[in-house]
Amino acid sequence: MIGCLCIHGFTGAPYEVEPLVEYLSQRTNWSFCVPTLPGHGETLSLKGIQYQQWIECAEVELKKLLQTCDEIYIIGFSMGGLIAAYLAANYPVDKLVLLSAAALYINPKQMAVELKSMLIDSLRGNLVENELFQRYLRKIKETPIAATLQFRQLVSFVKPLLHQVEVPTLIAQGECDGMVPPKSAEFLYRTIRAKKKQITFIKDSQHHICHCEEREALFSQVFDFLMGC
Repeated sequence: MIGCLCIHGFTGAPYEVEPLVEYLSQRTNWSFCVPTLPGHGETLSLKGIQYQQWIECAEVELKKLLQTCDEIYIIGFSMGGLIAAYLAANYPVDKLVLLSAAALYINPKQMAVELKSMLIDSLRGNLVENELFQRYLRKIKETPIAATLQFRQLVSFVKPLLHQVEVPTLIAQGECDGMVPPKSAEFLYRTIRAKKKQITFIKDSQHHICHCEEREALFSQVFDFLMGC
């Protein structure tokens, strides 16, 4: 039996990876686990949450899969990618997929493009319908500064451990990502010491790579990578 742990990102929820989980589940008989990290979900409640709790939550679910599965794959999106890399460096994981993994964050050039689109929609009276605006507004309203600092601490904690990742790794990154710049994927590719590693850039994808228009092509690459090696 193959177990697949899928980890969402900071201020996110399982919906961020669910399209990929659905794609893979339709083509395999793997056992999937898609936990909601502490303080996350449809209603954010991040006050008082420490980054160690996010790691520990993923560890608990991984240990459950290790008890019942012969092989373990981990897929991590954004902050979840950093948690996934940490687990791959410390546990017997067989394959790793990093999606928009936030080793580096905030892409000023692309962020400017997105802010410009919001401004244009605002001038046209369509701002309420702008998906990016709604996403950013929710994050700003419901994310305590302390939680953002915990996210930064998690990144600082995991980055020195990335060179310990030696399992086959696929790194996927959207070229139009305003939150995580393409150089984050390049950094991960250089730093991870896996003998088998791939990097792929999705041309028109923004941060939520599992929801981009090119997702079918991405999912196919992920599927081929996990079925191969």
